[in-house]
Amino acid sequence: MNATALIAEDEPLLAQALQAELVRTWPQLRVLATVGDGASAVEQTLALQPEVLFFDIRMPALSGLEAAAEIAHDWPGNTPLPVLVFVTAYDAFAVQAFEAQAVDYLLKPVQSERLARTVQRVQDALAARQQAIGNASAEPDWAGLRALLANAAAQPPTHAPTPLLRHLMASVGNSVQRIAIDDVLAIEAADKYLRVLTTEREFLIRTPLKDLLPQLDPEVFWQIHRGTVVRADAIDRVTRDEAGKWRLSLKGLSESFGVSRLYADRFRAM
Repeated sequence: MNATALIAEDEPLLAQALQAELVRTWPQLRVLATVGDGASAVEQTLALQPEVLFFDIRMPALSGLEAAAEIAHDWPGNTPLPVLVFVTAYDAFAVQAFEAQAVDYLLKPVQSERLARTVQRVQDALAARQQAIGNASAEPDWAGLRALLANAAAQPPTHAPTPLLRHLMASVGNSVQRIAIDDVLAIEAADKYLRVLTTEREFLIRTPLKDLLPQLDPEVFWQIHRGTVVRADAIDRVTRDEAGKWRLSLKGLSESFGVSRLYADRFRAM
């Protein structure tokens, strides 16, 4: 079976070894690029649109999980997502999750026999996709990745669970204003700040969203994008355009928010 692939691995020797094994195991596979960090993995995947991704889980700048999330958001809505395989030295959490949720995973150093089984699974997935062209429900959507990222973000630092936020503090001119969490409709990343939106005004805070997420009640605030969280009971409507992109409107706000493919399954029944 002919196919194209991209390898993301920050250790050059391991990347070369994986590519050499792939040449032996799957001669018809054409590796379009090999990159060494998560940001390059996102850029090259979106530019080249390979059919298969081999992503190291731990890479500089963005992890393989974060890179996959970025790709899922920006991938064209009318094109099937690549088949995803994760590579790891040993990460029990990722291995257990992706054994059930992704096409496959590989442990380093990659063994020929194990790679052959992975190649067969990838080929089966690609063949099934060809047979299901035109059936949107058959498209892989990496829904398990969203759950994995959410679980990773919510891990407690040590012993006690992280307490939920009751208010936020934002600088307003020369003063600091307290914002009740019950008044917050949306939180959106913007450069080095977070925009905190209420019905009355917008505030800016410097706390990274990844630090804020574990302190938000996931039943109250839904993440809809890598940089956006909204109040679930304020959702007014969700629409999908001809390109397959979703946008969400909130009661009390005039602007709308993009919903990434990674989180769109929440709204497919709407």
